[in-house]
Amino acid sequence: MGTSMSDRSQSILDSPAISGCYLFPQPRRVPEPFLVDCGDAQLACYRKIVDGEAMTLVHFHGNGEAVADYLPDVVDGLSDLGLNSLFVEYREYGGSTGQAQLVAMLGDGEAVLHTAGLAPQRTIVFGRSIGSLYAIELARRHPQIAGLIIESGIANPGERFLAYTDLSPLDFGENELLAEVKRHFDHKAKLSSYTGPLLVMHTEHDGVVEISHAERNHRWAGSTQKQLLRLSRGDHNSIMALNWDEYFRAIGSFAKAVTQR
Repeated sequence: MGTSMSDRSQSILDSPAISGCYLFPQPRRVPEPFLVDCGDAQLACYRKIVDGEAMTLVHFHGNGEAVADYLPDVVDGLSDLGLNSLFVEYREYGGSTGQAQLVAMLGDGEAVLHTAGLAPQRTIVFGRSIGSLYAIELARRHPQIAGLIIESGIANPGERFLAYTDLSPLDFGENELLAEVKRHFDHKAKLSSYTGPLLVMHTEHDGVVEISHAERNHRWAGSTQKQLLRLSRGDHNSIMALNWDEYFRAIGSFAKAVTQR
């Protein structure tokens, strides 16, 4: 059920009018990147292995971030928890080639797993903000992953696209846009079919993606082992910095629980 090349070329969501209003490629690069070939693009990711037998956390970042922003502090924080990490860089971000397009990037997480030789059962998938789109898609494609973490994630991308896009000069309208969102980013359907462990983290004071998104993602999930962690400090962009200890304790507890399953 992956997104085919014909699907991608036909998606209005990959037009500059949509993707260009929601994806903001950042130039910051990582040293010695872990390169992933996606066919029409090469991703400059970052990988840290602390223990070949340990779980690996595969991380998808926000739209105004780059993998380089997570080095070294977050990588070290995950290493201290005994987790290997693989930070996925998006097309056109950092040292990656290709174009940053919402639908075209849906299969990139799968290419990352394949290139890294990661078994889904030994992988925790993490999506922050827009990264939730790609984390949820990877969980749909590989529902046997060890666990899914959604931080400051989006429940209905259509709400976000409409908020940031002026449709008046375009040759498609709101109905066509929402139909494409449902076709590619139906999080209710994707999460309802995911029954593995889930951790949703969101700050109460997120003025960019309201906490109602977290509540919906948590409610929709078919998981029998799921938690919604509501953090009292910080906003969309300071959630980790202002809740550092609690944030990493939650990840550590989640990783320990899925390891023992």
